[in-house]
Amino acid sequence: MADAQVTPQDLPQNASDALSVTGKRWQWRHNKMAHGIGLAQRLQVPEIVGQILASRIETPEEVRIFLEPNLRNLPDPLELKDMDKAVERLVKAVTDKEQITIFGDYDVDGSCGSALLMKYFGWLGCGPHLYIPDRMSEGYGPNPGAMEKIHEAGGKVIVTVDTGSLAFDAFNRAKELGLDVVITDHHQTQSDFPPCVALVNPNRMDETSDLTNLAGAGVAFMLVMAVNRGLREANYFEGKQEPDLRQLLDLVAVASVCDMVPLTGINRILVDRGLKVMGQRSNMGLTALADVSGLDTKPGTYHAGFMVGPRINAGGRIGACDLGANLLLTQVPEEARSMAAHLNALNEERKEIEQQVLTQALDKADEIMKQNPASLVVAGEGWHPGVIGIVAARIKEVHHRPIFVVSFDEDGVGKGSGRSITGIDLGKAVISAKEAGLLESGGGHKMAAGLTVLKDKFNHFVKHLEEHIQAQVDKVGADVFTPCLKVDGTLSPKGATLALLDDVEKLEPYGAGNPEPRFVLPSVRADGMRVVGENHLKFRLTDGAGSIDVIAFRAMATPLGPWLMNLQGRTATFCGKLRRNVWQNRESIQLQLDDAYDGSWGS
Repeated sequence: MADAQVTPQDLPQNASDALSVTGKRWQWRHNKMAHGIGLAQRLQVPEIVGQILASRIETPEEVRIFLEPNLRNLPDPLELKDMDKAVERLVKAVTDKEQITIFGDYDVDGSCGSALLMKYFGWLGCGPHLYIPDRMSEGYGPNPGAMEKIHEAGGKVIVTVDTGSLAFDAFNRAKELGLDVVITDHHQTQSDFPPCVALVNPNRMDETSDLTNLAGAGVAFMLVMAVNRGLREANYFEGKQEPDLRQLLDLVAVASVCDMVPLTGINRILVDRGLKVMGQRSNMGLTALADVSGLDTKPGTYHAGFMVGPRINAGGRIGACDLGANLLLTQVPEEARSMAAHLNALNEERKEIEQQVLTQALDKADEIMKQNPASLVVAGEGWHPGVIGIVAARIKEVHHRPIFVVSFDEDGVGKGSGRSITGIDLGKAVISAKEAGLLESGGGHKMAAGLTVLKDKFNHFVKHLEEHIQAQVDKVGADVFTPCLKVDGTLSPKGATLALLDDVEKLEPYGAGNPEPRFVLPSVRADGMRVVGENHLKFRLTDGAGSIDVIAFRAMATPLGPWLMNLQGRTATFCGKLRRNVWQNRESIQLQLDDAYDGSWGS
């Protein structure tokens, strides 16, 4: 192997059928070698960076936008169906000073999107009202009772965020009460829509735009852009200061990262700029959350997704459902610090509850897996509905099956949260079950969904889901059940340099659709194994021409750790991500290990 970096064409294009130490099949993220080489030459970057780009984008124009994300490249929001109708109604509401109520979901996306619209209409002097349903007493989404409360409070126009596309009962009641509804959402729809003035949803079945990957807060930002233009054209801002919409992008960034939408195209632009706005610490709520989380560096997608986001979510999961949105709205520093501390405490409580439910649910899933099903549905009495989504995600990682975790209350009503695997569309399965009359409510998208099911229909739902998922598996193949680890290129220890990392970091921000690049180091010797902390491992990889330090976090709590300890002095193939290690003001490169393969991978 050469001392310098090696690109994917030097190894076979198809991964070996054998599995890695952690039971995964390694696969190249792409096989567009010529395209990658061409990009590298045109951009004057290392060939391996060209290969990484080739796996994410196609055209030179897309490359330009990817490497230089700019708000000028945002699409016209009027491309979205019904956006013109939404603008017309909301411009009238603003100019006529009608009461606008923002109805949001209680997750991060909904909280951020709700705060975004509340801020915008507040800047306009509208005095908007916020309504986020209580998870325990009202359940998910708009409901008839909420419509009555909004009407009694003097509401005239309702704007939803991240919810509402399937709220037929609620919006039939809203219509009876004379309320006008503008739905903004991004979840899958049915062929028919609830009664509303406008349904702005890039995933509605008749949508023709290419904006399907927007988060709920992203759709809300498109609405704000369009309404702002409509007001400008109506001369509303004559003699007034026009709002700076860029100051809302920190909320869009947090929502987009936490909702795991692909960070390419429009989302990359929104998140790139939004993280910069977040770094300005202008939103007191986000600043307080950053402080209570211990965030003391320039914010990135990791901080948004794993530090700030879970704390916003904690209110919706086990506490006050509107706490996250209200924190993001406050302008009082002391209030922000108090609410952030409350959310932080709720997040710690959430972790304890989650672990209790996970233990029980995982036992049930282990038992069901003995039958090798295409899907998993586990149910329990009294499980906290605020944690079942996280539990579903954890079990999916263990068993690599589409899964629903359902919590039944004392009345036999089950609330379920589902997570899927790549290649299986869970949202379609839920819509199918709902149309078959097996669910009281339900909806979602490819990778996540939610539902309400009655106990006397539960077994029928489980059977229907299994048949629907199995039909999808029959089309895509049973390999969908084998977890894959995508890799972007190969390196030698000597080729893994800080200069290369500088070039790779130009691809940030990372996230869904733009994952952090993962590199293979083939046929290298492992030496100097030592346990650090509770269960981490540190060692070095060498090939005779160079070496690189490696850190394997939590390895000793997985099969990888003992395997590595027995590897001392022997040769294997490793993969992971490059990291910049700073010690006593000196920078060095290290590999954060993800997995290992016994022997020469691809042989």
